[in-house]
Amino acid sequence: MTAGALLAPALPALADGDANAGAQKAASCMACHGAEGKSAVPLYPNLAGQHAPYLLHSLQAYKKGERRGGQAEVMKAFVAGLSEKDMADLSAYYNSLKP
Repeated sequence: MTAGALLAPALPALADGDANAGAQKAASCMACHGAEGKSAVPLYPNLAGQHAPYLLHSLQAYKKGERRGGQAEVMKAFVAGLSEKDMADLSAYYNSLKP
């Protein structure tokens, strides 16, 4: 199975991702991931320029409790209140930033 086939289910949600709306929703992300998606702390990954399907999948996995270890419990708490639209918007926003 190709990566494209694996990510295909996420594509409809990405069609609705709005980078401008994501920028407005990213305030709580900035404390760990930096104002421009570039973390100053090695513990937290840089999000700027990441592929939107990967970011969306990651956010969904945190929300479902499918990711374990590291900061998974912290992230689960942050994404608990996010809708699918919020996650798509955030993914589009961080994808739009220069790495």
